[in-house]
Amino acid sequence: MQNQRLAWAITGSGHYLRESLAILKMLENVDVYLSKAAAEIIKQYGFQPQLEATNHRVYQDKTASSVPVELFYEGKYHTLVIAPATSNTIAKMAYGFSDSLVTNLYAQAGKTRVTSIVFACDTGPELESEAPRDNVVKVYPRQIDLDNVAKLANFEATQVVADLDALADAIHTRLNAFK
Repeated sequence: MQNQRLAWAITGSGHYLRESLAILKMLENVDVYLSKAAAEIIKQYGFQPQLEATNHRVYQDKTASSVPVELFYEGKYHTLVIAPATSNTIAKMAYGFSDSLVTNLYAQAGKTRVTSIVFACDTGPELESEAPRDNVVKVYPRQIDLDNVAKLANFEATQVVADLDALADAIHTRLNAFK
């Protein structure tokens, strides 16, 4: 379908949020979806100006029925990116829950055969993560978090990426397929 766009969902993680927004700024024809937690964390980290500088349409999780997901049924999107994705969102998606804007977007993308690229926060046994006020903290994902990432990576039409280079490569590969 001509004029399809990329949908990008952000969850409530500060882990690689700054870098995800930088990638997002370099892209065109993107609709951005913010979970309730993402809207909070973007402000808490002081990243609202970076989000606004992307000049993309932004939808926030403010409806019980997640009305924006209907755009998947209208064929508006060729790809869904979820970056960064919290362990909570990963767990919900891995077990088929669709009770929030982001998990509902993922479910509808799958039901309409739209490829999803997921940048999971918890991909290794030890990580450094940005915290508010320019602090960096050590994070040690639990085994259940790592197992959920592995489970999600086996879903059809889902590509789980473990780092920023893989995220950028996966996005550019998808965009090149729709030129």
